[in-house]
Amino acid sequence: MTNFQQGHAPRAVAAVRDEPWYSGLTPRHWRILWGSYLGWIFDGFEAFALVVALPSALRTLLTPEQAQTPAFYAGTAIGITLLGWGIGGLLGGVLCDYIGRKRMMMLSVFFYALFTGLTCFSTSFAMLAFMRFITGIAIGSEWSTGIALVSETWPDRARPKGCGFLHSGFGGGALLASAVWFLLATYQPLGTESWRLIFVAGALPAFCVLYLRRALDESEKWVAAVKAQKLAAAGRDGEGGRPFTLTEIFRDPESRRRVFLTTGLAFATTVGWWAVSSWMPAYTEQLAKAAGEPAGVWAPRMSLVYNVGAVFAYMASGFIADAIGRRPYMLLTFAGSLVLSILTYTWQGDLVTFMVIAFFNGIFTLGFGFSWMAIYLVELFPTAVRATAAGFIFNAARLVAWVFPIIAGALVASLGGLSSAALTMASVFVLGLILPWFMPETAGKPLPD
Repeated sequence: MTNFQQGHAPRAVAAVRDEPWYSGLTPRHWRILWGSYLGWIFDGFEAFALVVALPSALRTLLTPEQAQTPAFYAGTAIGITLLGWGIGGLLGGVLCDYIGRKRMMMLSVFFYALFTGLTCFSTSFAMLAFMRFITGIAIGSEWSTGIALVSETWPDRARPKGCGFLHSGFGGGALLASAVWFLLATYQPLGTESWRLIFVAGALPAFCVLYLRRALDESEKWVAAVKAQKLAAAGRDGEGGRPFTLTEIFRDPESRRRVFLTTGLAFATTVGWWAVSSWMPAYTEQLAKAAGEPAGVWAPRMSLVYNVGAVFAYMASGFIADAIGRRPYMLLTFAGSLVLSILTYTWQGDLVTFMVIAFFNGIFTLGFGFSWMAIYLVELFPTAVRATAAGFIFNAARLVAWVFPIIAGALVASLGGLSSAALTMASVFVLGLILPWFMPETAGKPLPD
């Protein structure tokens, strides 16, 4: 693989530099962003719907024997979902580089909406876990597809902002899931079975495919890169085939080094987020119980506040990453995630202050924590393998991380509480204070072709 030189972009004239970052953006650019955003917002909905609805689902699905260790089964459900996401993301990233960004996005959105809806019919934990696994496979590829499409169609000056806006869809989806769950928890339309309705709502994105089919244009950079790669392959061996993209990202030593380092960072992000966010509703309820507050009220409030913080961070991420640089942005992200995790799970005071802590926790562990991948990964790899590389890094981390929610569930029992287990798992954020020092700075530089 070639084209890993990160030369600086040519200096613009003063008049161009003084123009706002959004100058030159056309309705087509915003249409592509909005279409990709719709796909990603329901990914966020799907992910957080599992977190908030899982305790209620387990109370109705676990047998009396299984109900003796609910934390283990909660961790298992989350871990199996992550495993499915990892497998689906690896496959989807490769397919995205072969069949195109637009087509892969439509397939991903349709099938994860379908299987999310079918989750509502689960009658046992085994069935719930199976449906989460299949849904994870379907949902996995949407991230790398949307990021590749936006990054390849938006101009360089606006690209980090566009990718940050796109990633805010995950926080927006999680916020939407929190709002839906707040209503379901408040009104209980199906009694103890009301958790099923949040997965019914998750089936609605299937209708987005109709919009995506008309609204999205294929990436011209991807079309040109595929054509050039086929011509190069034909010149080497007399045939028109393309090199396998998954092996291509490991062929060049610099590419290989970037893949391994960023996979380590993605692992820290993924394990840390699931460890912190998975137990926050239950920990909030512990604080509420200690304060004499009614059950089932403060956890939904916390989820809303947490995700408002995440959406705020997503929207600001591109501006901050451009202002301070990619490496300082990542160091700030992981340092903040570590500090907020410690503060969250050692807090024993009033619930109002805890809501403020949850807001900043959402900023770092979810908002900034995932947006660095949307902004940075696309700047490290050329167009022909961009989705494969981003998909591999994001989802290889999931393939390793999927077992850690299960481990965390076991730690709750062995360490004697949620706080100790969450803090143990959150120590993974320390990786993010080390690995960025070995990565290139790409701020202000164009995408590799």
